[in-house]
Amino acid sequence: MKTFHSIAELRATLQQERANGKRIGLVPTMGNLHEGHLQLVRQADSCCDIVVASIFVNPLQFGANEDLGSYPRTLKEDQEKLTGAGCDYLFAPSDEEMYPNGRETQTQVEVPGLSDIHCGASRPGHFQGVTTVVCKLFGIVQPDVAVFGEKDYQQLMVIRRMAEDLYLPVEIQGAPIARNEDGLALSSRNGYLSEEQMQVAPTLQRTLQEAKAAIQAGRRDYTQLEEESYQKLEAVGFTRDFFNICDAEDLSPADEQCKKLVILAAAPLGGARLIDNIEIDLSA
Repeated sequence: MKTFHSIAELRATLQQERANGKRIGLVPTMGNLHEGHLQLVRQADSCCDIVVASIFVNPLQFGANEDLGSYPRTLKEDQEKLTGAGCDYLFAPSDEEMYPNGRETQTQVEVPGLSDIHCGASRPGHFQGVTTVVCKLFGIVQPDVAVFGEKDYQQLMVIRRMAEDLYLPVEIQGAPIARNEDGLALSSRNGYLSEEQMQVAPTLQRTLQEAKAAIQAGRRDYTQLEEESYQKLEAVGFTRDFFNICDAEDLSPADEQCKKLVILAAAPLGGARLIDNIEIDLSA
């Protein structure tokens, strides 16, 4: 695997690959890679000839009081993992390479509406930072396929909407959530959890499963079910952020007529803000 820090050098290499008829896949990450990231790389490798992973801790998607400064940066270990997973090229740019004119004057890409609810309401401006940097990566790499994890369900929807609205010639693929043996969704931020908190963290997934089972059994008092779920999480040490039962088509609040649902959840535990989701199909 070859690592690039320069946009120009990466583009020159990929131009030659493209001229040779190679299909290019992209896996954008912020580094500190775990098995979930490597599954994205392997998925891209299964349908593309060349896999490009990016590692860039994007300042635009962090709020003023978030963990930009402390976010773990583990480039050497990440390079070893990517090599083992079959990645061909790593793009690891500096802030100056990605934002040569400064972040304050950077052109912004925004998906209005969908970016402002759920996680977007908790983290104002977050998805605008995500779509801006992803759009830049699409312009730099010009991939045929880009793979994103389904753990951040809303992010995947926002990126798909951006690509559709801007007629970007890239296929957006989602990859199933990778979990540990206790059901906890893998995340780079799980490293912020203490050993005791790691024992508590799988409660988020179990609470989602219990809410899904209740809905499948016939419950439709969604607001009350959301409140009960909050209380279960708070009882073991989580802080409230959101636990929202949504229409899977547009992430609006679900009603009794909805047949395809998704429950989106975010809950801080100690120094980590955990996110997860679960889909429910009532159409049968």
